Amino acid sequence: MKNLKNIFILTLIFTITSFSFGQSKDDLEIRRLEKLWTAYLDKGDTQSLLSIWSKKYVVNNPNGKIVTPDDIISLMKSGHKFPKVERMIEKITIDGNVAIVMGKELQQPSPNVTNLNDWLPRRFTNIWIKKGKRWQLAGRQSTEINEK
Repeated sequence: MKNLKNIFILTLIFTITSFSFGQSKDDLEIRRLEKLWTAYLDKGDTQSLLSIWSKKYVVNNPNGKIVTPDDIISLMKSGHKFPKVERMIEKITIDGNVAIVMGKELQQPSPNVTNLNDWLPRRFTNIWIKKGKRWQLAGRQSTEINEK
């Protein structure tokens, strides 16, 4: 009985906390997926990336080039390693089966630069689409910025 009471209290606290921060179940899932796909990219895990990206995934990269999963996977298989990125989500907007994630990210300029103050600032927008019960990353745009 005591365990049941503790479970109830923990569930209540979690529910109140989620609502007080305005985070829905979908919002929490998008935040989890944002971390997950970044980890897949860091590891070079092409199979997992393909499972999280929509088949029509498209990216407008910081160099102004539009690329697709085929382009990205080909680049990774040729030995390219993407630089590490720290992403700070500022806003998630969910409208039906579409989630738009916006914020700032810092790109590591080279592996030996560990101080985040020396990383390259960018703004990003990621677009997720829910197909059935599953969210997939459908589009991404990232732009380097000059901070003043």
